[in-house]
Amino acid sequence: MGAGGMFLPRLKGYAVSKNTKDISANNQIRIGSIGINGMGWSNTLKALEVPGVKLVAVCDVDQNAIRKRLEDKAVASFKDKVRVYDDYRKMLDQKDIDVVYIGTPDHWHALMMIDAAAAGKHIYVEKPIGNSIGECDAMVAAQKKYGSIIQVGQWQRSSNHFQEAMAFVHSGKLGPIRTVKVCCYQGWMRPQPKVPNSAPPLGVNYDAWLGPAPKKDFNASRFHFHFRWFWDYAGGLMTDWGVHLLDYALIGMKATVPKTVVGLGGKFAYPDLSQETPDTLSTLYEFDGFNLVWDSAMGIDNGSYGRDHCIAYIGNNGTLIVDRSGWEVIEERRSGNKVLVPLKEKSNNGHRQHQFNFMEAIRQNNSELLNCNVEAAAHVAKVAQMGNISFRANQRLNWSAEKNQFDDAEINNTYLTKRYYNGYQLPILH
Repeated sequence: MGAGGMFLPRLKGYAVSKNTKDISANNQIRIGSIGINGMGWSNTLKALEVPGVKLVAVCDVDQNAIRKRLEDKAVASFKDKVRVYDDYRKMLDQKDIDVVYIGTPDHWHALMMIDAAAAGKHIYVEKPIGNSIGECDAMVAAQKKYGSIIQVGQWQRSSNHFQEAMAFVHSGKLGPIRTVKVCCYQGWMRPQPKVPNSAPPLGVNYDAWLGPAPKKDFNASRFHFHFRWFWDYAGGLMTDWGVHLLDYALIGMKATVPKTVVGLGGKFAYPDLSQETPDTLSTLYEFDGFNLVWDSAMGIDNGSYGRDHCIAYIGNNGTLIVDRSGWEVIEERRSGNKVLVPLKEKSNNGHRQHQFNFMEAIRQNNSELLNCNVEAAAHVAKVAQMGNISFRANQRLNWSAEKNQFDDAEINNTYLTKRYYNGYQLPILH
C-alpha cells in the first residue's frame, strides 16, 4: 500500500463560517459527549467554539465529573437543557444528537465508536483510536459499513507548522533520509504510589468504568488519568503520545507498516510505583530504506536535541526537527547544499482547527475533508501497538503486511486482539 490519503493529512484548514449569523437553525450541529473528565471535556469546549455547535447531552460513569463540568462557565447559560446520562447506550437513543464525542479511557473507544456509528451518529473519538490491533481493524470496518464521518483526536494533523515541516521533508532538500528518531520525554508524567484496593468513590459506577476489561477490585492508582499505565486499559506513552509523534514520522517518510520491530525497556525510573507499562522504552522499526527509532522516558524532560518531544528526519544534507513549538533544519557539517532553516515557530497548536475541520466535513457530508480519518488513525495506532507487543513478548517480531498479522501465530493469538470480559463482545464486521 502506498502513501495515499489514508496516511497523509488532507490539510484543508478550517474554512467554515465564523459568523454565527451565517449559521441557520437548520445547520446547527448537536453534540453529546461521553467521558468528560479530561480530554473529552477539552474536546467538547473546543467544539463549542465552532459556530452552530450545541451541546445537548453528556454521559459519564462518574457523577462527580458531570457535576463539575456542568458548573463550567462555558455551559452555564444552557446547562439545564443538557441531558445527563450514566449509560452511553441510552444517550445514543437520543434522536436529536448528531455527533458523539468519545473521551473515555482507551479500552472503551472501540465499542462506543462502533455503537455510535450503528446508531447513525457522526463521531469524534480520542486517540489512540483502538486499544488493540484487532480493535483498530474493527473500527475501520464499522466506518465503512455505517458511513459515519469520524474524526480522531490526533489534532497535530491540523497544525500549520507540522504541515510546513512535512512539505520541506518531501521536497528532498534533506537528501536521502536513513533514520527517523522520535523522542518522547515527559518529566511531569509520574505513576501513582501503590495503594490498597478500596471501595470506588461515591458517585462512580465502577463496573461500567471497567466495561470489557477484566474484573478487578477498585484501586485509586489505576483510575482516571492513570489508567494509561495499565495494559487492561491502555498502552503507556507508546500509545498515548506515540500516535501523535509516530504519525508524523510515517507521514514524513510516506511509509506504511514496518517489516520488523523490536522494543526494549522497563520500569527503570519508578520501579516501586503503580505501573505496568514501561517508563523507559526504546523501539526500533525496520522499514524498506530507513529505520525508525522510538525513544521514550517518563520523569525526564531533556530528550533529543534538548526537547521533551520531537520527530527528527536525519538526512545526508541536514536534519529537520519538529515538535509542537515549531520546526528547524540543522545542516550537516559536510553538506554544501545550504539547507539550514532557523526555528520557525508555530502559528497554532491545531486543537481548535481540528474541530473546525471536523464540523466542516459534517456540514459538507464529505469524509474526504477530514484531517484524521479512521483509517489514518488506525494505521499509526497499529504501528504503536506493534512496539508494545514486541516489548511485552520480549522478542523481535516480523510483520506481514499482506496477512495483516505477525508471522508468529502464538503472538497473534496472545496480543492481536484483546479478550473482552463481563459479557461484552467486540463486533465482527465485514
